[in-house]
Amino acid sequence: DAVLDDARWPACSALIDEACRTRGNMLSLASGQSQEDAEIYLARLYFRGERDQALEREYFDAYYPQDERIPRLIRLPDSDVVHVASLYTEDELKTSATYNELLPTNQFQNGVHVRMDGPDGTRIAWSSADPVDVDGWSSDQIAAIRALLPHFRQYVIVRQTLCDARAQGMSLTGLLETSGLAIVHLDGRGRIVTTNDRAGDMLRKGDALLDRGGFLHARLPADDAALQASLARAVPGRGEQGASGSLLIGRPSHLPGFTVHINPVGVGEIDFRPWRIAALVLAIDRKPKGIDPALVAAALGLTPAESRIAVLLAEGNTVRDIAAATGRSEKTVRWHVQQMFEKRGISRQTDLVRQVLSLDSGPEPGP
Repeated sequence: DAVLDDARWPACSALIDEACRTRGNMLSLASGQSQEDAEIYLARLYFRGERDQALEREYFDAYYPQDERIPRLIRLPDSDVVHVASLYTEDELKTSATYNELLPTNQFQNGVHVRMDGPDGTRIAWSSADPVDVDGWSSDQIAAIRALLPHFRQYVIVRQTLCDARAQGMSLTGLLETSGLAIVHLDGRGRIVTTNDRAGDMLRKGDALLDRGGFLHARLPADDAALQASLARAVPGRGEQGASGSLLIGRPSHLPGFTVHINPVGVGEIDFRPWRIAALVLAIDRKPKGIDPALVAAALGLTPAESRIAVLLAEGNTVRDIAAATGRSEKTVRWHVQQMFEKRGISRQTDLVRQVLSLDSGPEPGP
C-alpha cells in the first residue's frame, strides 16, 4: 500500500523495524559515480515510524562529505548485506567522526547496509539502525532483511516514477497546450531532458537560446553568462534548495527577445526529488499578445490593477518593466503578484503566466 500512498510509509517503516527487530532504518536513492558528484534524490530516516529530518540534515550537511564508508558502499555488489563497521578501515574505526560521533549517538553504529541497483544507473541504499537484541544480529534477522530487498527496490522505483510524473504534470498541464510558450525541462546537472515543440524549434533556430552539447545556452555572451548563473541557482547541487529566477534573453537581430523564467522542481526536503526533472525553463516571446486585462480580471477574479500586472507579466515584462509602465514601485508590483498567488492558490510566476495565456484564444506564432 505504501508504494501507491506515500502517507503510509511511516507505518510501513515501523513494521520493517518490527519484522527485522531494529531500532530504525533509512532508505535513500542517489546517482553519480563518486561521493563528490553524487545527487541525492531521496533520504528518509525513521525510528519506529517517526521521521527524524533534523538528523537527515545534520548527516548530509556535516558528515556525509567526510564519511569514509560512502565510496565502499557505492562499490558494494547488488543486494549484499554488510555490517557498518566493515565499511571502515581499522584506522578509520578509531578516527572517523561519523563512526565515532554520529552513529553511536543515534543508535546506528551496529547497523547493517545494503546497496541495490536502481533504474537509470541510480543506487538504492537501505540502512538499519542497531538491532534491538543485545546479542547483535541473528541469521533470521539478516534473512528477513534479504526477503524485504525486492520490496524496497519496487517501492523506490514506483515512487520515483510517480514523482517524475507529478513533476511533469505540474509544469506541463496547460502549458503544452499554449502554443506561445517554449518549455524546457532540465535534470539535476542542468542537462536538457525534454522540450515542447515551440522550445525545440527555438533551440534549433538558435538565435536566442540554443542546445550546446545537451545544455541550455544563450546566443549572446552577456545573456549566456546571466543564464548560466540563474541556472546554477535553480539547480545548485546536492541537498541545497534551488531558487527561481527571471531574465531577458535578446537576439542578435532587432527582433524582440524572450523573457525566461526558471523554476526548480521538487524543492524543499531531500525526499523523492525527481531524478529526470530538476528545473523548468519557460521562455515567453516579448512580442505583445494583446490579451484583454478586463477578460483576465473577469475570468480569474482579479482587480483591474492586478489583471493589468498579470497581462504585462504574461507578455514577458519584468517587474522593473511593469513598475515603469504602471507608475508603481517594484515592491508594490511584487505585492500585487503575491496577492494574485493567494487568490489563485498558486506559488509560482509561471503558473500565473499559464493561467493568463490560457485565456488568449489565438496567440501569435513566433517568428
